[in-house]
Amino acid sequence: MAGTKKRVWWGDYRTTEYATVDPEATIAVLPLAAIEQHGPHLPVSTDTSIMNGMLETVIARLPGDLDIRILPVQAVGKSNEHLHAPGTLTLPATTLVEAWTELGLSVARAGVRKLIVVNSHGGNEEIMGIVTRELRVRAKMLAVKTSWQRFGRPAGMYTDLEDRHGIHGGDVETSLMLHFRPDLVDMAKADNFVSKVARAEKEFSLLRHTGTHAFAWIASDLNPNGVVGDASIATAEKGRLTAEHQADGFISLLKDVRKAKLADWLA
Repeated sequence: MAGTKKRVWWGDYRTTEYATVDPEATIAVLPLAAIEQHGPHLPVSTDTSIMNGMLETVIARLPGDLDIRILPVQAVGKSNEHLHAPGTLTLPATTLVEAWTELGLSVARAGVRKLIVVNSHGGNEEIMGIVTRELRVRAKMLAVKTSWQRFGRPAGMYTDLEDRHGIHGGDVETSLMLHFRPDLVDMAKADNFVSKVARAEKEFSLLRHTGTHAFAWIASDLNPNGVVGDASIATAEKGRLTAEHQADGFISLLKDVRKAKLADWLA
């Protein structure tokens, strides 16, 4: 039954209650976000605001038979690709690998063997992969990595151009922010921030800013405003439907992780 009032936050449990966790059924969730520039129309808290909103959407739709423990949102990630813009906060990759691995090891010491790391900022992707592998090797955890955008979007809601190029501050993120935190969005400054990726697609056969054969970039390489995508056509309704679509995908992943027997999938 959705809409459960069951506790879902790691810190809301007493230490004595962790002695009785079921390692097959209890799933920890580590949310990774960021504080970084999102152009002239969105706040630097965008990735963190989206993370908080997505978690609340999941909680509201969570079946009562799922036992999850959500760890504190990691609001500062690896955002050095945005350091050209004031307001951006970042930490070194080595620091984040160590810190997030240690959090995972603390989860394992509490008897929780299943962990999903969920991300709302692209700059954290490589670190997330290193951390989950470390937790498998060092703590024999079923450590899963994902991000909200990996669950896709409602079919036909966004243009093909937006799906390909709107990776930062475009229609998708602006729509989500109009749904979650409209008080922080300045639509008067929202524009169609054209990405140089479109130019690369015309000039090169393989070389791109993102994808299979990608070169390292900072945000201003893609657009002088540090954002890409058509923010001018964003709506709160698109944001709501996108959030619900991705939350349902995450809940399906939670069910898969609960179903996966540790002895079957970990040698």
